[in-house]
Amino acid sequence: MKEHIEQTKSEVLYAAKQMIRTGLVAAVWGNVSARVPGTDLVVITPSGVEYETLTLDMLCVLDRNTSQMVEGTLKPSSESPLHLAVYQAREDVFGVMHTHSTYASAFSCARQAIPPLIEDLAQVCGGPVSVADYALPGSEDVGRNVVEALGSKGAVLMANHGVVGVGKTVAEALRVCQIVEKGAQICAIAKSIGEPVLLSDEDVAWLREKYTTVYGQPKER
Repeated sequence: MKEHIEQTKSEVLYAAKQMIRTGLVAAVWGNVSARVPGTDLVVITPSGVEYETLTLDMLCVLDRNTSQMVEGTLKPSSESPLHLAVYQAREDVFGVMHTHSTYASAFSCARQAIPPLIEDLAQVCGGPVSVADYALPGSEDVGRNVVEALGSKGAVLMANHGVVGVGKTVAEALRVCQIVEKGAQICAIAKSIGEPVLLSDEDVAWLREKYTTVYGQPKER
């Protein structure tokens, strides 16, 4: 198990550093986590630590069922209840990322869903990126609202807050957050030009199904 925990920590650390380097968050805001395969353990970033200074030994390990910290010396992210709520609701999710990217956050402040107007957004999200009802950061209501609005999709907006992206790996959660931000930017630009033409529900369903079943390289057996 120790080997799996260390591997998961490495993946979370890489995703956290990519999150700050690609502009999805600023300073110490946002957070990222991953489930340790074959366990109920969750590796999550600590609260209030600059991502560029983050190291493996600073990461926290929580039990997703009890919320208790089982490894680490720093205080875990204040949004830990949000991450654990997603893992409890979605057995298919092994990576969660919460970002404050500019364009997607603007949509969250306008409380407007980001429509699936480009193919990659339809693929990774499976439909509109809906807006979850507002709740104060770190509260239990945040997790409940996010889980309800997320459903079986890949991302959700948190009203007046930011984005939550999920995936089968933390790397995929990072990808989702990047594509949501790109989609929000494209949507904003398209609206300034004219009325965006959306993909049909049928096309979105087809794109999502192909992405989740046949996209990418086959896994080694």
